Amino acid sequence: MDRKKVILLVCALLIAAVTAFMARSMFSGGGAPQAVAQKPVATGPKVIVATRALPVGTILTADSIRYQPWPEELIEEAYFIKKDGEPDQTTTLVGTVVRNPITAGQPITQGSLVAPGDRGFLAAALGPGMRAVSVPVSTLTGVSGFVFPGDRVDLVLTQNVSGAGTGQPLKVSETIIRNLRVLATDQRSTPSVDEKGNSIPSKYKLVTIEVTPRIAEKIAVAQTIGTISLSLRSLADNAAELEMALASGDVKLPKGATAEEEEKFLASVQKQPTAGPSTYATGGDVSRFQRSSLPAITPVQIAAEAVKVEKQIEQVRRGSVVRVSRAGAVEEVNVDRR
Repeated sequence: MDRKKVILLVCALLIAAVTAFMARSMFSGGGAPQAVAQKPVATGPKVIVATRALPVGTILTADSIRYQPWPEELIEEAYFIKKDGEPDQTTTLVGTVVRNPITAGQPITQGSLVAPGDRGFLAAALGPGMRAVSVPVSTLTGVSGFVFPGDRVDLVLTQNVSGAGTGQPLKVSETIIRNLRVLATDQRSTPSVDEKGNSIPSKYKLVTIEVTPRIAEKIAVAQTIGTISLSLRSLADNAAELEMALASGDVKLPKGATAEEEEKFLASVQKQPTAGPSTYATGGDVSRFQRSSLPAITPVQIAAEAVKVEKQIEQVRRGSVVRVSRAGAVEEVNVDRR
């Protein structure tokens, strides 16, 4: 037999043997049972813990807290402990405000919360450097009662601007402030619920919102100018606007920050109300029979205003005068020149 053919045959046999050995090892290893570590079963009384990090001023919702078994030797009297035969305490804690920072998984203590009606409740609900102001609303301007504490709204100011000219005034509506957190409606800091726990709309005359000191001043002025309406924001608006701000460079991440620090920074920026450039719509944008700009001043009005100003200048030139009547004749005497 040719020597080359013998070498090729030997090589083929070696490759076949190695392949068979590898296949055997693969199938035999796949069928071997694998030991799975079982998670330790938590024992002990169940206490209420935070499902996520809760900073100061957070209003608790149903998904903020839950029951979790806790080692009996670590139980403290201040914890909310689940007891047989007693109602679920998580429902009573919904609507309370966090007084001290709470980390995720940390047990909730009775001293770390402020309940509605307690002294200092609204002050605890405010973030650092923030203020609370109330805005009068109606069923029409308050989104028919579908705004609840914890929601975020925009403020829309509607007014009539007369201008210096004649004719119908300019009707204009503009969004003056965005992303405001609702703290309470009337004197309720928790939404009204039905038997199933679902929030139900209710009529109210006042809405209390969280603002910065500068925005509080703007709202006070806006209430004297025209009518303020609420515009309910979508839950996804903040994330979308934050992405646009990052892309445009309006918001810049701190240099050298860790991933956790960046997350906290973005969360704080996302919750801040803004009073930046406003958007507006005029009556002309709605109807072709309405104005889209301020009334212009006519030539007659310009001439009348000029005559009025000329009279005022002449009076200043003459100074203070006294009218003296002698034998039926009236004489004006300039007092300033004497």
